[in-house]
Amino acid sequence: QVQLVESGGGLVQSGGSLRLSCAASRIIFNRYSMAWYRQVPGKQRELVAAITSRGSTNYADSVKGRFTISRDNAKNTVYLQMNSLKPEDTAVYYCNARNELVSSPYDHWGQGTQVTVSS
Repeated sequence: QVQLVESGGGLVQSGGSLRLSCAASRIIFNRYSMAWYRQVPGKQRELVAAITSRGSTNYADSVKGRFTISRDNAKNTVYLQMNSLKPEDTAVYYCNARNELVSSPYDHWGQGTQVTVSS
């Protein structure tokens, strides 16, 4: 069973930075697209950033220019560098993995890490 473990969340002031990490195990990492989602209470989980196995990336409009997603296939880890954080970035951030080689891939999720940005 795929395991995803997030780390790096915490409390930061507005304008600050955080770096989230997601370590994957029991997975052929270079066959998976990886992504970060976030969710606040009462709202749907939303895509923040995604990266394919080949390194192509896409971002939510709200984080473009501030967040950077990257992956290290040797370490089975995906990162989310978050700069110029705003209070509206406060959410639980979830790591997601999806197998690119199957037609109807299953979404694997981590347990989430809390990011709180104070104004």
